[in-house]
Amino acid sequence: MTRPLTAAQRRLIEAADPGTGRLKGTEAQLTALVKRGLAFRHPRPPHDHFLTPAGHRAREARAEPSEPSEPQAPASTGGVFTARVGGEPTPPAAEGAARTREVRSAWQGMLELRRMTNPDASTDRPCAWERTHLVQAAALALEAAGHRPAGAAEGEDGYRVRETPQPDAVAVHAPDAPTLRACVETLEASGWQAGEYTEPRTRRRYVLASPRRV
Repeated sequence: MTRPLTAAQRRLIEAADPGTGRLKGTEAQLTALVKRGLAFRHPRPPHDHFLTPAGHRAREARAEPSEPSEPQAPASTGGVFTARVGGEPTPPAAEGAARTREVRSAWQGMLELRRMTNPDASTDRPCAWERTHLVQAAALALEAAGHRPAGAAEGEDGYRVRETPQPDAVAVHAPDAPTLRACVETLEASGWQAGEYTEPRTRRRYVLASPRRV
């Protein structure tokens, strides 16, 4: 079970810059947030610390006192937000409006992570974290745009994001051509290169997507 935040850690998160997520605190305090996945240390001098998408979500959750029972229940074990890749055996803890808030917060945090870690501060293409978490990154882009993930049962309509033998690409499957085309448009708008292909054995169409570099 994830340990709850200390009072000092909550104050640090709540005091982060509302626009950039920049944190101020002692080295020990900031390192503790990094270990919990709530902050990251910028690779370039002066090596400031900033909230990660999980940190942004934790701060937003603290800002919603009217619903104290929901914000600490993210979609995966360990207290870390997980985008829906489609076909998960266990649905996320949050549903409906609560899930929508989680996804929106995670996507805004991801855009901020792009701005802070891409060399040119660009938010229109994936950052290093997304390139090392391809399935989750592509799934977040799709879920944030309102696409519906597939359910656990085989045949339940919705998108499914899966790994591929290619180290820099994911496959996206959808139940029909219009849905597949919509996934392509969303991924391209989110900074991915995406194209439709046909599986040689099954003749089913799918999308192959990889993060755009320029």
